[in-house]
Amino acid sequence: MIHKNNKIIAIIPARSGSKSIKDKNIVDLRGKPLIAWSIEQCLKSKKINEVYFSTDSKKYASIAKKYGLKKIIYRPKSISTDKSTDYEFIKHFIDNIDTDHEIIAHIRPTTPFRNVILLDKIIEFFIKNKKYSSLRAIHENPETAYKSFELKNKFLKPLIGVKKTMDQLNNPRQNFSKTYSANGYIDLYRKEFIIKNKKLFGNKVIGYITPLTMEIDSKAELDYMNLNDNN
Repeated sequence: MIHKNNKIIAIIPARSGSKSIKDKNIVDLRGKPLIAWSIEQCLKSKKINEVYFSTDSKKYASIAKKYGLKKIIYRPKSISTDKSTDYEFIKHFIDNIDTDHEIIAHIRPTTPFRNVILLDKIIEFFIKNKKYSSLRAIHENPETAYKSFELKNKFLKPLIGVKKTMDQLNNPRQNFSKTYSANGYIDLYRKEFIIKNKKLFGNKVIGYITPLTMEIDSKAELDYMNLNDNN
């Protein structure tokens, strides 16, 4: 049993008005709305005590309820735009929902395929390691980020500020350190840290390595996942 001061609240944010895919968060993925995947995973979790759905849409809320999610928090349109930040909807939740939870699990619906056992393992790790202000799920980049570039006036410039020539950067990837990217598997925050510091992550962010995770942010990714059901 989770001790009271380790109570875990999951928040699944799903605003309307996506520009990459119309109604992206409720688009059909293998026979059910995209948000349904994350809802079902959270409800199956043995570590998550309560699950909330943060949205600006009554239509989205109705679909969430259909898949068993009863706790809906409506947020203003002003913090539901494509430029709105995660901090804004998390703060809106904290300001409007009075619970005794310590930890907030941020579950992005655009990462639909999670292993619930791994999800619970990550949460348990964060509960036991109180020295970390937050946690981000990450995966190893197939190609090191040291080989990534910006295009500046048609010239290639290393994305990471290393002073190496193109010839040096063209060395085998084994010559470079591993690099990682954040994914949407799960983020974990501490409520008291957010209230005190007015930020989500802080400087003591632990990275938890997960398998490479498919995320749906474009029609091409959606089409691929609908055609390939062996995730």
